Amino acid sequence: MIELKIKKEDLLLYAVTDRNCLRGISLDEAVEQAIIGGATCIQLREKSIDEDELFNEAKRLIEICHRYNVPFIVNDDYEAALKCGADGVHVGIEDAPVEEIRRIAGEDFIIGATAKTVEQARFAESSGADYLGVGAVFPSPTKQNAIRITPELLKKICSSVNIPAVAIGGITAENAGSIKGCGHSGIAVVSAVFGADDVRSAAEKLAEAAKATL
Repeated sequence: MIELKIKKEDLLLYAVTDRNCLRGISLDEAVEQAIIGGATCIQLREKSIDEDELFNEAKRLIEICHRYNVPFIVNDDYEAALKCGADGVHVGIEDAPVEEIRRIAGEDFIIGATAKTVEQARFAESSGADYLGVGAVFPSPTKQNAIRITPELLKKICSSVNIPAVAIGGITAENAGSIKGCGHSGIAVVSAVFGADDVRSAAEKLAEAAKATL
């Protein structure tokens, strides 16, 4: 475990993995290049691998992330996150309740929660979430049926809670300016980093774009 729970600055460029996007490099290498370029948090989100492979992948990525003092989060499966020694988990609205995870995992475990409404955001915070993922703010290639969140709604959600929020969904270095000043702490990206020909360079550009939106 890293020393502190997640901070606002940890959410500046939140990179979510997708091995199907990779262009000729391993996921381990891509994650390290993303961090060197400016990714401040890594989430392992791999739907197409089994439990054993997920565990082994997580163990390798934890070592890389902690070498750079970057938090490592597992998507959806809090039991897998605890088993592999991840810093936390991110859960969607249909996943295990935040309150239940907090009771089992304890106070030091980072819990992120998806929120698409002010009510969901407030409920997640009151249940013990440490940060929110809010989106999709643009059409997303990874979640084509995702509900769109307007900049106005993003701003309302961010201002309704005291925990930090990260905007997600179809964000690129080119369109990030559309959510400038909405109160979020950073942006979460998948293909914009891991689908790039040069992962490090893409992360650098996205980190700068993220800073400009705050």
